[in-house]
Amino acid sequence: MAGGGEKAANFTVSLRRLIRQLRPQRVAIVAAIVLGTISVALGVVGPKILGRATDLMLAGIIGKSMPAGITKEQAIEQAIQAGNADMAEMLRRLDFVPGEGIDFGAIGTVLLIVLGLYLVSFAFSYAQGWILNGAVQRTVYRMREQISAKIDRLPLSYFDKQARGEVLSRVTNDIDNVSQSLQQTLSQLLNSLLMIIGVLVMMFWISPTLALVALLSVPVAMVVTTVIGKRSQKLFAANWKHTGELNAHIEEAFTGHSLVKVFGRQREVEAEFERRNGDLFKAGFGAQFISGIIMPVMFLVGNLNYVVIAVIGGLRVASGQMNIGDVQAFIQYSRQFTQPLTQVASMANLLQSGVASAERVFELIDADEMTPEPEASLPETVEGRVAFEHVNFSYSPEQPLITDLNLVARPGQTVAIVGPTGAGKTTLVNLIMRFYDLDGGRITMDGVDIASVSRSDVRSRIGMVLQDTWLFGGTIRENIAYGRPDATEEEIIEAATATFVDRFVHSLPDGYDTVIDAEGSNVSAGEKQLITIARAFLADPSLLILDEATSSVDTRTELLVQQAMSALRSGRTSFVIAHRLSTIRDADLILVMSDGAIVEQGSHHELLEARGAYFDLYESQFQAALED
Repeated sequence: MAGGGEKAANFTVSLRRLIRQLRPQRVAIVAAIVLGTISVALGVVGPKILGRATDLMLAGIIGKSMPAGITKEQAIEQAIQAGNADMAEMLRRLDFVPGEGIDFGAIGTVLLIVLGLYLVSFAFSYAQGWILNGAVQRTVYRMREQISAKIDRLPLSYFDKQARGEVLSRVTNDIDNVSQSLQQTLSQLLNSLLMIIGVLVMMFWISPTLALVALLSVPVAMVVTTVIGKRSQKLFAANWKHTGELNAHIEEAFTGHSLVKVFGRQREVEAEFERRNGDLFKAGFGAQFISGIIMPVMFLVGNLNYVVIAVIGGLRVASGQMNIGDVQAFIQYSRQFTQPLTQVASMANLLQSGVASAERVFELIDADEMTPEPEASLPETVEGRVAFEHVNFSYSPEQPLITDLNLVARPGQTVAIVGPTGAGKTTLVNLIMRFYDLDGGRITMDGVDIASVSRSDVRSRIGMVLQDTWLFGGTIRENIAYGRPDATEEEIIEAATATFVDRFVHSLPDGYDTVIDAEGSNVSAGEKQLITIARAFLADPSLLILDEATSSVDTRTELLVQQAMSALRSGRTSFVIAHRLSTIRDADLILVMSDGAIVEQGSHHELLEARGAYFDLYESQFQAALED
C-alpha cells in the first residue's frame, strides 16, 4: 500500500520489481544477449589478431638485420653461443626469415581480417541496441498504461490527501527518469558484463599471470562502488522527493497566481519556492557529486593497473617469455577490462536514480484502490427514487460527519439541500455519486443498493453540474458533447439553446468552433457555467445533481437558466445544493443540514411557517439585504 515515506528504503526489492517489469520482453532481451555475445566475441578477438601484425613487423625488422643464407635455427644458435639466452628465446617465438624484410602483404591480410571482424561486430551491436531500445520503450509504455489504469481505480480520498503536482511528478518526471535509466543502463550494463567476460577469457589465454594481476582491480572497484553507492542512494531518493514537492508548489502557485497578486503574497510564495528549490539543489548536488566520485576513482584504479601490467609485460618480453604482440594485445585488453568496470561503476548513479523514481511509481501503483466493482447493473429504465437508509459516513474515523441519515427522494421530485458551510451538503451528493464508500447503511436507487452495482453504471444515470466549473481544452461544441459523444449537431445546438449558450456563442469569432484553452480563460465564469449546464442537459440523465450551478451567473441570466433548469428537472429526480435560497423556492422538498444531520425538511412555505433553522437562514439573507 502507499507509504508515507519517500526514500528508497529497500533498493534491492525495488530493483527486482523493476526488473520484473521487463519479463514480457524476455524473448527480445534473450535475443539481445545472443547478439551482444557475438558482437563482443568478435570485438575482443581483434587485439589478439592485431598482436600478430606487430609480431610480423618485428620479425621483418629482425630478419632484415640478419645475413641472408642462414636459417632461423642457425640464428637462434648464434644467439645462444653469444650468451644471450633471452634473445634466443625471443627469436624462437618469432616467425622470421634471415635476410628478408617486413611482409606487408601478410600484415595487410591481418588488418583486413581485423577490419572485417570489427564491422561485423558493429552490425551485431547495432541490432542488439535496436532490440533493447524497443524492449525498454515497450516496458515503459506498459508502466504508463498501468499508472493510467490505476488512477482510474483510485478513490477520490487519495487525491484529497495528495498534492496534484506531486501526483503529476510521479506520472511524468519519475516515469521519464525510469525510462532514461533503463535506456542507458540496460544496454551499457549488458555490453559491459559481456565485455568483462570476453576480455577475461582472452587475458587468461594470453597470460594467466598477467590476468591475475589485472583481476586485482575488481575487488577495489566493488568496494568503491558499494561505499559510494550507499551514500548516494538516499540522496537520489531525496532528490526525486523534493522534485515532486517543488512541482506541487509551482502548480499550486501558478494556478492561484491571481490570488497571490491580489493578496500581495509574492514574497511568501517566492520564499517558499526558494526553500524548496534549495532543498532540491542540495539533494541533487549531493547525489550527483558523491556518485560522480566513482568515475575518477575508477580511472585511477585503471591507470595503476595499466602501469603494473606494462612493467610486468615488458619484463616478460625481455626474458623471452612473451611476444611483444601478445603484450601489446594484453595492454589493450587491460584497457578494455577496466573500461567496462568503470562504466558499470558510473552507471550506479543512474541506476540508483532510476530505482528511486521507480519506487515512487510503485507507491502509486500499490495505493489502496476503490472496492471491487460488482458485475450487476441498474434496470435499463430508472425512475429516480433515491433513498438513504441509516447512512453513516466520515472522512476520518476521529471526526464523524453523517450519522444515521434517513431520506427518501421520490421520482421526479426536486430536493434542495441547504445549510451552513461544512454541514455536509456536498458530501451527500458525493455519496450518491459513489465518490466515497459508506461507513454504514446504504443508498438505493429504485430499491437497488448502489453499492451492489458498478460505479460507472450509477454515474451514467446521473448528470452533475458543479460549483467549480471545468472545461477541457477543445471547442465549445466538443465540451458540450462531452456529456454524450454520439450526439448529433442538432441535439448539441438544442441543448445550447435551452441553456442560453447559443445566445453568446454567436458573438464569438468562431462560434461553436471557438477553442477554449485548458484554463477556460477566454470565456467568462458565467459562460463556463452555462456550457457545463448544457453538457448536463445533453446527457439527458435520470437523476440530476446541481451543486450551486448558477453561482457564477448574473441575475438576469440566472432567471433564464432557472427556466432552463425547470425544463431539465422535469420528470427527473433532482438534488440541488443552494446557498442562495431564492433559487430553490419552488423545490418539492427542502432539506436543512447541520453537522451532517438533517435538522429540518419540508417545502419553502412550510419551513418558513415553522420559524426554525431555515427561517433563520432565510432571514439572514433577505432581512440583512433590506437593512443595508
